[in-house]
Amino acid sequence: MAGALLLAIASGKPGFDAVASGFATNGYGDRSPGGYGFWAVVVTEVVLTAFFLFVILGASSKRAAVGFSGLAIGLALTLIHLVSIPVSNTSVNPARSLGVAWFAGGDALSQVWVFILAPVLGAAIAGLAHAALLGDDED
Repeated sequence: MAGALLLAIASGKPGFDAVASGFATNGYGDRSPGGYGFWAVVVTEVVLTAFFLFVILGASSKRAAVGFSGLAIGLALTLIHLVSIPVSNTSVNPARSLGVAWFAGGDALSQVWVFILAPVLGAAIAGLAHAALLGDDED
C-alpha cells in the first residue's frame, strides 16, 4: 500500500514513469545507484541489517536506558541510509523493497530476491549474535 501511495504521489509530476525512473528500487550492477556489483550489495545489506537489528534488540532490552530506544534506532537507521543509498538504494527491510519493485517492473522484480534474502540472513545473524554476546534479559 505504501508503494501504491508513493506511486500516486510521484505520478503527479508530468512525465513520471516508474519503470524508466527505477522508482527508488533496490538493485545491483546497473540497477545500483553507484554501480556496485552483486557481492558488494549482498554484503552491505546483510551487515547493515544485522547492525540495525542488533541496535533494535539492544535498545529495546530491559537493560537499555528507558526512553532512548527511539533515538538509538532512528540514528542507526539514518547511518544505514547514509552508507547504503549509494550502494543499493537501501533495503534492510523486504517490505520496503517489494513495495516499489511491483511498480518498477521486470528488472526490479528480477533482483528483489536479494533484498528479501539478505535482510533475513542479517536478522538471523543479529539474533544469534545478540543472544550469544549479551544473553537474554532474565536475571
